[in-house]
Amino acid sequence: MTPTQVGILGFVLLLVLLASSMPVGFVMAVVGLVGFAMLTNPQAALSMATIDLYTTFSDYNLTTIPLFILMGQVAFHTGISRGLFTAAYHWMGRLPGGLAMSTVGACTAFGAICGSGPATSATMASVALPEMRRYKYDMSLATGCVAAGGGIGMLIPPSIVFIVYAILTELSIGKLFIAGIVPGLMIAVMFCVVIYWQCVRNPLLGPPGPKFTLREKFASLKGVWETLMLFVLVMGGMFAGFYTATEAAAIGAAGTMVIGLVKRELNWKKLIQCLNETIRTSCMVMTIVGGAIIFGHFLARTQVPSELASWLATLPLPGWIIIGLIVIFYLIGGCFLDALALDILTIPMFYPVIKALGYDLIWFGVMIVVVTMMGVITPPVGVCVYVVSGMTRDVPMEKVFKGAMPFLWALVAAAILLTAFPQIALWLPNLIH
Repeated sequence: MTPTQVGILGFVLLLVLLASSMPVGFVMAVVGLVGFAMLTNPQAALSMATIDLYTTFSDYNLTTIPLFILMGQVAFHTGISRGLFTAAYHWMGRLPGGLAMSTVGACTAFGAICGSGPATSATMASVALPEMRRYKYDMSLATGCVAAGGGIGMLIPPSIVFIVYAILTELSIGKLFIAGIVPGLMIAVMFCVVIYWQCVRNPLLGPPGPKFTLREKFASLKGVWETLMLFVLVMGGMFAGFYTATEAAAIGAAGTMVIGLVKRELNWKKLIQCLNETIRTSCMVMTIVGGAIIFGHFLARTQVPSELASWLATLPLPGWIIIGLIVIFYLIGGCFLDALALDILTIPMFYPVIKALGYDLIWFGVMIVVVTMMGVITPPVGVCVYVVSGMTRDVPMEKVFKGAMPFLWALVAAAILLTAFPQIALWLPNLIH
């Protein structure tokens, strides 16, 4: 068999094993190991896998992942998320669908200290859904906006997907973080427009909340200071060049603990719980990254990515059509694979294509995250929908998916805007750097 045929066979085997519900990280590692052994020999494959796993798990840059996860866990368990929601509700709750818009605003703010879409959805589901239920919101809209709003946590820095993309492509983590800010805020505004439009058409979906005085609105902002301080401390210091992304993650994790102690919300029981959740999530992410690197070396040996890049680059089609095809691929792939796993699996294939076409690689990183945000709310593997559905047992999963669908069109519109106007993502990093 030729290397290309082995590569295609590896992809088929990968899909079969994924369909059997085998964990993604193990699937990529096994297929990569077996495929590399077929192309070389078993001893070389084992040596490659050993070196890859050791290099991955001892990589200094990857320590940003558990540190940012710990930061988000401590922020959740010490009640920082409640303050964000309360402040957003005081300012936007009076509008049609204001409580749902407040949830989107709180998701955006919490994403600045979390970095994970499912974690943001889980946090806001526990805080916002009881309030929306109390004010008789339609639960399809309520759960849908929490699931979709959680995805914004993947785009607002610090983003775990950006960290992994930066490591795989050897780009600047800080520059990717900056590039995600404006698109993240733009998508949050678009989500609020979707909610407002739905509730104006059908006021029963999201009745307006009580009216607050200006004094009460400003008083509610006291719940935002922790997040604002952490964002300035972590992102501001990193953008100013005072410390690296890894050091910023450590400072952020320590900062959330200090805030939790000052508020007297952090005790030994909560700390142990935060550490347990951080270890579980970090192990999952690191296993996926390790497996993807093994699979990536197998792909490189088959030369499938370079051949795909050469073929796409020579197609008699404008570059924007090729970008459109890649976006459609991610949209379909996101329906079947977890966002992080999909990105890690496909970046080695499409990165050379984008490079050959001459597109900006920072912009492509933002586009990947926006498109994979679609995957977290689309069936059958909408991770954020699963999280929200698991926390609201009385709401059928089909109803959550239905509520999330209008936000999918907002993400499609955002992807089109980013393709037509790349400066939406590149303006801020170019300005700062």
